[in-house]
Amino acid sequence: MRAPQFSNLRAVWCASWVLLWTFAATGAAQTVPAGDSLKIVMCGTSGPLAVRDRAKPCVAVQAGGALYLIDIGPEATENLMLWRLPLATARAVFITHLHSDHIGGLGEFNMQSWVAGRSAPLAVVGPGGVDKLAAGFNLAYETDHAFRRAHHEHGDVTLPTGAGLLSSTIVVMPGPSEPPSRHVAPAWSQAGLTVTAIEVEHSPVSPAFAYRFDYKGRSVVISGDTRKWPPLAEAARGADVLIHEAQNSDMTRLLASTLSGAGQARQASIMTDTLSYHTTPVEAAEIAKAAGVKVLILSHLTQAGLPFFTPDAFTRGVDAVFTPWRLARDGMTIELPVGTTEIRYGQF
Repeated sequence: MRAPQFSNLRAVWCASWVLLWTFAATGAAQTVPAGDSLKIVMCGTSGPLAVRDRAKPCVAVQAGGALYLIDIGPEATENLMLWRLPLATARAVFITHLHSDHIGGLGEFNMQSWVAGRSAPLAVVGPGGVDKLAAGFNLAYETDHAFRRAHHEHGDVTLPTGAGLLSSTIVVMPGPSEPPSRHVAPAWSQAGLTVTAIEVEHSPVSPAFAYRFDYKGRSVVISGDTRKWPPLAEAARGADVLIHEAQNSDMTRLLASTLSGAGQARQASIMTDTLSYHTTPVEAAEIAKAAGVKVLILSHLTQAGLPFFTPDAFTRGVDAVFTPWRLARDGMTIELPVGTTEIRYGQF
């Protein structure tokens, strides 16, 4: 009697998996919001440490029928597929900087969006070095792409080689004497969407960028990795949403001390180094206040999920500086309907 039951369960499981894979690849089941909007999806909210239920840094922006990413860390592509975002509509990935936790998923996202039906090369936009990044992943996946074409190109299914490539665009900041500011430069303009690159301070990583997305009167700024940087507040002036990295210094010191006490001097030293090039939650609140944004989202939460992390301890002091704010979670959605001042939150 057990064999038929097992067989039926296996059939149901297989059918469910096939449906999920199909929807993830095509985006066919994604609910389209009523009316035009700028929609943000937090597809990776951690840092380089391994944290359960949080992918490495990635923010997805949907506007004008297209999908854009800001960074694409490891595990983020899995989230995008499981949530059935329309990968075939991907147009560009904006890279804030070339740390591995911000770029490690680029090859997989490029392959999956190509297989889903993306019809043109995927633009990789960012600071110097994105040309090598794109060329490296193109070379690494060259054989895989040939195999997939050999397997799957038949009938109405086509996988044009050119559409599976990454193309690079390096954003160059103007010099100190060039108006209007040496800290901002245009990065993208298409279908009503304008993207501005903002130079931030993440030394020794240089240059490193934040990005501002403006779409039909709605706007979001994503900080990337940076220490507290007043020019970012100026460039984010009046935005609806500021998504800013945050790392609690007291928790960082506690972790470094714990590692040192456990004989992990190398890891303790590396953790201590991070104090010099990240922003605390209170400092992020100060940037949000100076910018006059409507809401602050704290992300790149390296410490979230560690044993000593609690939201209250992590954000102590933020309320005294700026409200409203939220801690990012993987799957958090923020929708900014065009023609309104509404900010709608959701969760995948």
